[in-house]
Amino acid sequence: MASSIVVASGKGGVGKTSMAVNIGLTLAGVGHRTALLDADFGMANAHILLGVNPEHHIIDTLEGRVPLEAALCNTANGMRFISGGSGLLEMLNLDQKTRYQAIRLMDEIAIDTDYLIIDAPAGASDSSLAFVTAADHVVVVVVGEPTSFLDAYALIKAANLEGGIRNFNIVINMAQSAKEARAHYDKFSEIATRFLDVNLNLAGHMLLSNRIRQSIVKRKPISLEDPKLDENLSLKSLVKNVIGGKRNDHSGVRFFSKSAA
Repeated sequence: MASSIVVASGKGGVGKTSMAVNIGLTLAGVGHRTALLDADFGMANAHILLGVNPEHHIIDTLEGRVPLEAALCNTANGMRFISGGSGLLEMLNLDQKTRYQAIRLMDEIAIDTDYLIIDAPAGASDSSLAFVTAADHVVVVVVGEPTSFLDAYALIKAANLEGGIRNFNIVINMAQSAKEARAHYDKFSEIATRFLDVNLNLAGHMLLSNRIRQSIVKRKPISLEDPKLDENLSLKSLVKNVIGGKRNDHSGVRFFSKSAA
């Protein structure tokens, strides 16, 4: 059965899209049938990190110009990719109906997909929450800064109170050490669980890495490099923790489900 993993963040600039791309490629690299949806519609940039230039975007399918198959772009490791489109003004403020249509559109690939990765817009906007609350697994990318903590807390609070989501996987990004990452997580978890009825899981961390910075510049994701690199060992560990963690299960709008709230 197809499973969905949304990668979200409270604010931009914390490495969310890079994390989504590398999670997808890591899963695809070990044989899982994987697709990546860039749901940051109108501001999408996952295609840049992947080094691809899709001919069509999801808006082309939503407006009936091409079938979803035509909007699927093949990338490394056999991962399929659906672009959200960049610089498309009509995609910046999708209404609730169109967001629902985008989620339902993914039903078409359910039969040949093991994992759908969704790169959600940063923040706690209606668009971001629509995709966060529709996924089985939620990954929240956090860095060790007060603004990142505050905004990630706001995102989790909104997803919990408005969507009934209780299980969140936290990834600490750009840490100086594993010890520092754990300290950041403990501090964040203490704040979040004090006021919210949620389950937080430290899925893993990624160290501040010049190799990752260079991979972004070269448009070749780090997960396509030597699998024995520390960065890729960390990715494999966090991916294992995410897919092995608790799923969110509710009766609202879900990826790969016909049920609606």
